[in-house]
Amino acid sequence: MSDSKFTQFLEDNPRMIGVLFSLMVFLSSTGAAAASLGTTTSGP
Repeated sequence: MSDSKFTQFLEDNPRMIGVLFSLMVFLSSTGAAAASLGTTTSGP
């Protein structure tokens, strides 16, 4: 099987797996918080 460039990069830099996972968790929690703060106003 041929590995993609991204897979090869992660094999060469295993610390980046943790960094990418932390970034994904941070962005998903930030998106949920931003969505909960959104309010709608019904017409004038």
